[in-house]
Amino acid sequence: MPLPRRHFLHLAAGAAGLSAVSRIAWAQSYPLRPVRIIVATAPGATTDITARLLARWLSERLGQQFVVENRPGGGNNIGTEAVVRAPADGYTLLLVNSVNAINATLFEKLGYNFINDIAPVAGFYRVPMVLEVNPSVPARTAPEFIAYAKANPGKINMASAGIGSTPHVAGELFKMMAGLNMLHVPYRGGAPAITDLIGGQVQVMIEPITGPLEHIRAGKLRGLAVTTTTRSDALPDLPTLETFVPGYEASPWYGLGAPKNTPAEIVDKLNREINAAFIDPKMTRQIAELGGTPLAGSPADFGKLITDETGKWGKVIRAANIRPE
Repeated sequence: MPLPRRHFLHLAAGAAGLSAVSRIAWAQSYPLRPVRIIVATAPGATTDITARLLARWLSERLGQQFVVENRPGGGNNIGTEAVVRAPADGYTLLLVNSVNAINATLFEKLGYNFINDIAPVAGFYRVPMVLEVNPSVPARTAPEFIAYAKANPGKINMASAGIGSTPHVAGELFKMMAGLNMLHVPYRGGAPAITDLIGGQVQVMIEPITGPLEHIRAGKLRGLAVTTTTRSDALPDLPTLETFVPGYEASPWYGLGAPKNTPAEIVDKLNREINAAFIDPKMTRQIAELGGTPLAGSPADFGKLITDETGKWGKVIRAANIRPE
């Protein structure tokens, strides 16, 4: 016998309510087993170190192991796609970083759309980069270097950690905004680039502050400016590059993402626990030791950062005609 309409609607509403209660209960009990955080780089890189710091914090807070799994290759795309294809149940997460925003334009054919296929969970921190030169370069300030580069077009070698890397696109943005003509010299990673910068084979580089910090303090390299909009506690005497190139900003950032359609209750729970790290003295000290500034905020805040950075670096990549190796 057909159900009366009112009875049917009552049952439907009850089922929907039960489903919502079930999702909330599921989120409250999450995680019930170990969680993987996929890192799309090899062990030892800053992205990997960041993931392990975050994994340890979440393991302590949530009572289950958060395990870092390295999936390097394809310019960060292999590990990223593994998370895109994973079940949206909160048990496979991605250590998101600024390379993901760059790759969205750098690679013409990807097996995913990062903004659509990865749900932002929480920002973690961002780090300044530093404009640095070999001490043989006759410039002690950013304005002096800009003047020197303009007087020697095409004669200055600018190193980077590789084509399409954050140092590369940051350097291209600097060239565009300051009106400079410098030759880009890509390396396979930041370490060999810094080695040649110290040796004088290249003259200038924009690099995340953690790599060259001790070399700058020892006088092997000369720091001219930091690339964030505020000074860095690690090199407090250096001004911001924005002071001399208005509007310039470039800084690697890190956070956590999940496959799209991951339940909002799980995303929100992870977001709360990550934000709790920013009031913990030990964690904030560890972030500071990496040169970082916390990125507190909601999943929506982190999503906006990803969208904004994707648009920003897309313009640079197209203007500089950057193509992947």
